[in-house]
Amino acid sequence: MDRLLTVHQVAEVLGTSVRFPRRLIEERRITFVKVGRHVRIPESAVSEFVAEHTIQPLTLRPAVLRRAA
Repeated sequence: MDRLLTVHQVAEVLGTSVRFPRRLIEERRITFVKVGRHVRIPESAVSEFVAEHTIQPLTLRPAVLRRAA
C-alpha cells in the first residue's frame, strides 16, 4: 500500500506553500483520497505529478550551435 501524505507533507515535498497542493486537489489535477473529512495524497501521485510536469532541457545539435555563433 502506498503511503498517504497530508497536504502539509505534500507542500514540504514540493517545496511550496500549502495553498498549492490544495489548489491541485480543488482543480482535480492530482489524485487524492478522502478519509472521512480528511484529504490525503498518495506518495506515488506526487511522484507522478512531478514526472508529468518535468521539462527536459533542449539539446542543440552541433550544426545548430555553429549557425548561432
